[in-house]
Amino acid sequence: EDNTGRFGLLVLTWQCVMLPAIYYASYDVAELTRSDIGSVYNIYLGICAMMFVGFGYLMAFLKDYGVGAVGFTMLIACLGTQWGLVLEKTMGGFGMALSLKDLINANFATATVLISFGGLIGKVSPTQIVCLTILEMTFYCANKVFFLIDYLHVVDTGGTIIIHVFGAYFGIAACATLGPALHTERNNTSYNSNIFSFVGTVFLWLFWPSFVASPHPVGSLMHGVALVNTILALLSSTVVTFGLAPVLSGKKIPTAAIQNATLAGGVSIGATAHVSMGPFGATVIGMVAGAISCYGFCRAPSWTSKYDTAGINHLHGMPGVLGGLVSVVLPFLVKETGADPWSQLVGLSGTLVAAVVTGGFTGLVLRALQSPAAAYSDASFWADVEVSKCV
Repeated sequence: EDNTGRFGLLVLTWQCVMLPAIYYASYDVAELTRSDIGSVYNIYLGICAMMFVGFGYLMAFLKDYGVGAVGFTMLIACLGTQWGLVLEKTMGGFGMALSLKDLINANFATATVLISFGGLIGKVSPTQIVCLTILEMTFYCANKVFFLIDYLHVVDTGGTIIIHVFGAYFGIAACATLGPALHTERNNTSYNSNIFSFVGTVFLWLFWPSFVASPHPVGSLMHGVALVNTILALLSSTVVTFGLAPVLSGKKIPTAAIQNATLAGGVSIGATAHVSMGPFGATVIGMVAGAISCYGFCRAPSWTSKYDTAGINHLHGMPGVLGGLVSVVLPFLVKETGADPWSQLVGLSGTLVAAVVTGGFTGLVLRALQSPAAAYSDASFWADVEVSKCV
């Protein structure tokens, strides 16, 4: 029978490990006394809403795994944010003077794990989730700080390459080496679980522009342009998804495509959202992203869901690669992007390799731990839950 085993002891031990690093932390007084601190906090709240509510409820599409989707999302967000703070400040050589911007960056890092969790959801135990968070955050921060930022100086405002590409292909590689669940009877949805998942979609859609624009100062042109471009990309990806989904799936609208592919514009526009490419450019990027993502959700072979539970390749992977390629091409078309095409291309390619290698290694580590015998079921690890009977 499944149970949490030594999960509680592991989590408490890890929190104690965090204490020495937090003990030597201090406040970044200059940042915390800025006149726009209220605006920064509002951005932080929006990003937290994406992490806790957006990702949590989007992952609640499984009919018997709603509590685990929301609950473990909360655990990943809290555990990952603390570890991300320590890693990014230490690797970047910035000391441990903390501000709200540091908390925002740590939430960005946590988004990477939540993306990967979408591929593994229902197939991993709480102990495996903790190990996933610790390992992936470490690999993510190393790739971001040492390779993409310090070495290549990659420009990626909304994390298209840094977050989405890394998180998607790390998760897919981990799924491949972990292997599919032995029993997949509960790997399906219900009417109510789809409604909850739509709540997550709406939260992500609404707060995605603030997520993408947050690296730029409030009131700056780049911040405003990033907001507008992201909204336009989301609008067009949503419309294209609604139009294309029934064509690809046989005259009815597939729920998974609308829950996910409508967000693809936000994924693809991230790397170049700050660029004054014009409303036309942002709209086209959103349209192409929505079409690619929708095709993935409507036409992917059914066996792929055994490995990639939530379809992270279709929402984060393919649109992320598209956005990375846009960041390679756009400097040739628009002046003052701040990006070097060669660096962007090497950054995208290197991130794909790093994600697959480290994700595959992490999957092997997870496989060495105990996976749940009853996959996709809250009853495996949560008390006071009722799940449907498998026929």
